[in-house]
Amino acid sequence: MNRWCRSVARATGLALFLSLCLGAPSRLLRAQDADPRPVKEDSTRYANLFGGEFAPSTGFNLIKTDRGSLNISMYGLFRYMNQYPVGDSFTDHLGRVRLVEPRNDLNWQRTFAWFTGFFYDPRFRYNITLWSLPTTQQTLLFGNLGYFVSRALGFGVGIGPNLTARSITGQWPYFPASDRQMAEEYFRGGFSSGFWITGEAVPRLYYTLSVNNNISQLGVPQSVDLPDLSYSMNLRWMPTTGEFGPRYGFGDLEFHSKVATQFGMSLATARENRAASLDQPPNTTQIRLSDGIIPFDTGALAPGVTVDKLTYKYISFDAGAKYRGWSLQTEYYFRWLDDFIATGPLPLRSIYDNGFMVELGRMIVPKRVLVYATGGYVFDQFKRQPWELSGGVSYYPYRSRSWRLNAHYIHIVRSPTGSFFGYYTAGQTGTTISFGTDILL
Repeated sequence: MNRWCRSVARATGLALFLSLCLGAPSRLLRAQDADPRPVKEDSTRYANLFGGEFAPSTGFNLIKTDRGSLNISMYGLFRYMNQYPVGDSFTDHLGRVRLVEPRNDLNWQRTFAWFTGFFYDPRFRYNITLWSLPTTQQTLLFGNLGYFVSRALGFGVGIGPNLTARSITGQWPYFPASDRQMAEEYFRGGFSSGFWITGEAVPRLYYTLSVNNNISQLGVPQSVDLPDLSYSMNLRWMPTTGEFGPRYGFGDLEFHSKVATQFGMSLATARENRAASLDQPPNTTQIRLSDGIIPFDTGALAPGVTVDKLTYKYISFDAGAKYRGWSLQTEYYFRWLDDFIATGPLPLRSIYDNGFMVELGRMIVPKRVLVYATGGYVFDQFKRQPWELSGGVSYYPYRSRSWRLNAHYIHIVRSPTGSFFGYYTAGQTGTTISFGTDILL
């Protein structure tokens, strides 16, 4: 019986199957018996493929046995932010005057705690995540599970990203500052429960395919979510060095002696509904129009008319390079909203926006001081043409990405996005300054 179990386990790569047959954890089939290049237990590189923004850091190993392991890692951000709008109102694309509500606040902005490890087999991974955003009084506990058959094929279930902007596929929090820039925040999807497959298709080319409940599960309980799924895919190619630094992030603290390059594309589509009755505000808030209005708000596209459903379609292309302390990242976005179902007639059948962001950085003191400049522009259906220029400096006291002090400056014109997560208020024209510190352990 044991000989038959070993044969099946070697053929399928399922060490867990063998352990169940033999009933002895000490006799587990080693991962290398099934794959000559096993996934390392502490590999954050592959954890990022599963977790996106919710991928853990290296953390601290608490338990490691033949039966499993436990690691704890954490992230925290404190930030001061002050927005100086030009005027206290803006005019939307229908000519209506709306208020701008600028911020001037000190906040413990965000907390993550991850409990991760393997169960019986180093290929069978779990990730339990505690996430808290004090600015909106939200705290969530969620997770995901993954099984790596080989480097070319892995499966995951749980909370994961809709594969849109590069910044939500593992780069966080290694942005130029502590949150995303305007264009990527405007065009991107969010995070939702789903199933995905991922792996290294050929050396240095990685893929992920994902099916999720919706474009963003945050604020959308299952009781009001309709059975329309979202679908997305992402490709990441690193042709020159096969890597792009920790978490594929911005900034060349590692001081590459050879040019490191990264290219990619993302595709996504979702049939979205407002996830609320017509007499209530929408729960679906991820998508914005270029004037910062949520399309599911009553009157967003026509006076007195409420959009109940629409289709979101997205494609983007990104490229990046790092060399001897220099870092460049850019991405171009295309987005379509169409197939509207509304309570009355609408003046248009579809909305098409496109735009870009670019980030350039230089380590002026190796492993200590990063200066950067960023920009973004949206070419939108309503010809509002939002744009921004920003820049800042980050200081790394321990010559490590684990702790950062950041000062960030933004000049923005007609912000198309807004939230208490990041730097932007819908409709804002003016200046934002922020000072923050964050840790990732």
